[in-house]
Order: sequence, then C-alpha cells, then structure tokens
Amino acid sequence: MAVPQLLVHDEKDNVGVVVVEGLSAGTDMLCVITHDNSDFRLTAKEDIPIGHKVALKDMKAGDTVYKYGEDIGKMIADVAKGHHVHTQNCKTKRW
Repeated sequence: MAVPQLLVHDEKDNVGVVVVEGLSAGTDMLCVITHDNSDFRLTAKEDIPIGHKVALKDMKAGDTVYKYGEDIGKMIADVAKGHHVHTQNCKTKRW
C-alpha cells in the first residue's frame, strides 16, 4: 500500500497538510481525505516542509482558508494549486 504525502481532513478543505519529510517540487503526491478515506493525486509545485499546508486549488487574496472543515484564516496573496500555504500568504482573521 502506498504511503500518502498529504492529508486532507474534510471535503470542504481547500488546503492539505504535508505528512512526510523532504517533500520536493514536482512530487506527484498521494493525497488522502481522512473524512472518508478517499484519495486523489496532486503535484507539489515547490518544496514544502512537513506539517505545512498545500493549496488544493487556486486561491486569491481574501479567500477563506478551510482546514478540518473549519475557517482557519484568509489568503493575503494569490496562490496556485500545489503551492505552499503558510504565513507568507495566509493570516488569521483575528488581527
């Protein structure tokens, strides 16, 4: 059985979490949606550290970011599908 490189917690999520060390640009990731154990493939467009988020679709500045099926913040910059989502382009809505 193949080991997933990306976990998505809910079908509403628009980001997934890298769960392997050393994920490099160009990797054809096995992505698993833990809610129903379904899977899909997504290509990493840049190196992304373990525990960090990956965009599952193109997102624009101002878009809401969903993880665990919950609103976790907003995009402050445009990000294309397969790219790193972190503090450089995603912020909490609290401040």
